[in-house]
Amino acid sequence: MSTEQAIQSRITDRFSPAHAELVNESYKHNVPAGSESHFRLTLVSERFADLSPVRRHQLVYGELKDFMAPGGVHALALHTFTPEEWAEEQGVRESPDCMGGKGGANPAVQRG
Repeated sequence: MSTEQAIQSRITDRFSPAHAELVNESYKHNVPAGSESHFRLTLVSERFADLSPVRRHQLVYGELKDFMAPGGVHALALHTFTPEEWAEEQGVRESPDCMGGKGGANPAVQRG
């Protein structure tokens, strides 16, 4: 099972999301092709009711801590909502390309 599939499974199991979108954004970074090191997660769950944004992120990171260990997922951009907040949301912006590292985004990646 890929890291992406394993994270998706864990999120589904632990949060019973009304909506979950996990996007592998590793191609935007200076990493080898096929890497699973940078993700964006949009997660809508009742578990976030009455929690601050910081507490929501702590909760998600706690559930995914084994994926975040050294050598695992390097970055996880989180967008967390209750179902009511999601109903009002106009969408989540795409993460920008990486400008750091050695040369920025992976030049070997073809973008269409």
